[in-house]
Amino acid sequence: MYSMTTLGVPGPRGPVTRKDVARFAGVSTAVVSYVVNGGPKRVAPATEAKVQDAIRRLGYRPNAAARALKLGSSETIGLVIPDNSNPFFSLLAHAVEEAAAERGYALVLTNSDGNVAKERRNVRNLAARQVDGVIVSSVLMEPGAADFESAEVPVVLLNHSAEAPGFNSVGVDLVAGARAAVEHLIGHGHTSIALAMGTNTGNYYDGREEGWLQALAGAGLPEGPIVRTPFTREGGYAAGRRLLAGAERPTAIFATSDLQAVGILRALHEAGLSVPEDMALASFDGSAEAEYSWPPLTTVRQPAQAMAEAAVNALIGTGRGNTPEHLIFPADLQVRQSCGCRRD
Repeated sequence: MYSMTTLGVPGPRGPVTRKDVARFAGVSTAVVSYVVNGGPKRVAPATEAKVQDAIRRLGYRPNAAARALKLGSSETIGLVIPDNSNPFFSLLAHAVEEAAAERGYALVLTNSDGNVAKERRNVRNLAARQVDGVIVSSVLMEPGAADFESAEVPVVLLNHSAEAPGFNSVGVDLVAGARAAVEHLIGHGHTSIALAMGTNTGNYYDGREEGWLQALAGAGLPEGPIVRTPFTREGGYAAGRRLLAGAERPTAIFATSDLQAVGILRALHEAGLSVPEDMALASFDGSAEAEYSWPPLTTVRQPAQAMAEAAVNALIGTGRGNTPEHLIFPADLQVRQSCGCRRD
């Protein structure tokens, strides 16, 4: 980094300021502000180039704390998700970051690790850092309103299929999505379809299980075996082994997450079974991991981009301060080879 002294300009006593940049570029501090903030007034390209050159050569860094104090906003939002190593939550977090950046906001990401106490602690810590709001993908179907209200920061619930009175919430239609996947398996002639159901912190009834039941009942089929394990690769692997060891082996499995399905694939391959010839498989989420497994997974895709955009809009966009709404997005079935469909 160059100092002003080495560039022939008297060096400042402290950090480089906006005035230093303006003096070096030969413009007003207002013009520097327009360049740094991208407006509100347009700056001629040649003038902007001079300002950007001065910023680079002087090593100027805008004072975020001073800007936040002036605007009454940190222009930062927080995000709490269960686990960013899960491809779906990683996809969701990236979509939230993009939606926030489009509005000039930065994102602070935290993981709850599927722990209620840590989720609450993360919300409080983010609020203490004066973020403008927090988006929470809660581990609970019905998180306690008092916990969020005590943080004294706006909260929007994301990936939340149940209405939460007093809060904006955004989710996907779990029931319809799961029903579509199971009906597709039934369409391939399967009459014994197992459910690998992910476990959740609150032990609440998950809509994906309801969709599985509805599809079977609609086709006049009996309920297949159910195995409950975590929403992880390890959980799926355990589920696959247990289903294969059961007295009556199903001919198809619906897994409630792509990660579980990946674990199930390993269990099936280790047992010498071919997918989908010996065992068909469909899953839920629509992550990249589903597309690049072998065989590629037929999966119910959640519209992560649209969900993230809706959550950010409710928190800091046009929906901010309005009457809380519960938005549910439809999911769509991505048909690949694991169900028995031919390759395109």
